[in-house]
Amino acid sequence: MRIVIAEDAAVLRHGMVQLLDERGFDVAAAVGDARALHSAVAEHRPDVVVADIRMPPGHTDEGLRAAIELRLEFPELGVLLFSQYIETRYTARLLATGASGIGYLLKDRVADVDDFVDAIHRVAAGGTALDPEVVSQLMATRQHSSGVDALSPREREVLVLMAQGLTNAAVADALTVTQRAVEKHVAGIFAKLDLPRTDTEHRRVLAVLRYLGAAPR
Repeated sequence: MRIVIAEDAAVLRHGMVQLLDERGFDVAAAVGDARALHSAVAEHRPDVVVADIRMPPGHTDEGLRAAIELRLEFPELGVLLFSQYIETRYTARLLATGASGIGYLLKDRVADVDDFVDAIHRVAAGGTALDPEVVSQLMATRQHSSGVDALSPREREVLVLMAQGLTNAAVADALTVTQRAVEKHVAGIFAKLDLPRTDTEHRRVLAVLRYLGAAPR
């Protein structure tokens, strides 16, 4: 899997390169600002970009805005935001660029390297990997829709865990219920959000986007 890293902190950038190299990833480029990120993606066409949000020159949201532009230009590109900060406005726009391959992890909440690597794999496979705090912040700013409001409390719990990238089996373990019960809740979610089975769309991701207010009905 080919990766491009965008991180302005040199020590962290070097450490991420070494870590991913050791795990068998092909790190095509590691850059320190948003402009260099765009150039690196255009040159190397990676499978996934791992990007900080606050980058030079302004150290505000340059990395996130660059990620949105890249997704519009390269729709199949997986994007994993890796930051100390939660930014909701542009994150909703990033989620709205497509129904696959987006993650957002908080640096101080990733306690295990395997969790970080697993998130990259999920994003590359077209899934989501969203920190629960990010989900909570996005939910606080979303607009209600009739489909989402129809979900039961348990269905909402299941959908939040789906947003983190958990499988049905992992959701069952987290909620201490059977996998069959989770499957029934997932089917209910798809029905209430009017997400029929198709050959071209990832219903789990579409359900997450609908819940976060980033996908229209």
